[in-house]
Amino acid sequence: MRIVLIGIQGSGKSTQGDLLSKKFSIPFFSSGDIFRTLAKEETDLGKYIKEVMNSGLLIPDDKTIAIITEYLSRPEYKNGYILDGFPRTIIQAEQFKNGVDFTIYLKVSDEEALHRISLRKSARQDETTSAIRKRIELFHTHTEPLLDFYRKDNKLIEIDGEQDIEAIHKQILASLGVA
Repeated sequence: MRIVLIGIQGSGKSTQGDLLSKKFSIPFFSSGDIFRTLAKEETDLGKYIKEVMNSGLLIPDDKTIAIITEYLSRPEYKNGYILDGFPRTIIQAEQFKNGVDFTIYLKVSDEEALHRISLRKSARQDETTSAIRKRIELFHTHTEPLLDFYRKDNKLIEIDGEQDIEAIHKQILASLGVA
């Protein structure tokens, strides 16, 4: 099973991704975690990614597709995966060759997302208020159009992400036809 989780920062993608990973015994990974790992490296790519992320912008499509495709070529992903944070644009979705079985959209208001993020104890340099607001704005501009992209293929599951964790998880499983 190949699942993509979509939602603004703070919508609960990581929480639900971890739960789904355990339920289906397939790996979960976040493109953000990959980019943060790369940003720590003292390479040209690492420095570039760090600069882009700290400004709250998205990594360009060509670099993102290449990095994610390389990760998914690893043996641990051959039986499926759960992706958080990719694809984020129509271009990425169109050029993504690994395929998607289901796209789960965790719908959360901007206010709720900002509230949740403010409650986190994070030392991440890319979680400044201005960077978060910029990423929420970019989500609405670049990622929301993906909803129609996946809706047309009957691969979109929309979930009210403002419920409690267990209720969200049960609704996702029911939507996937799993009890």
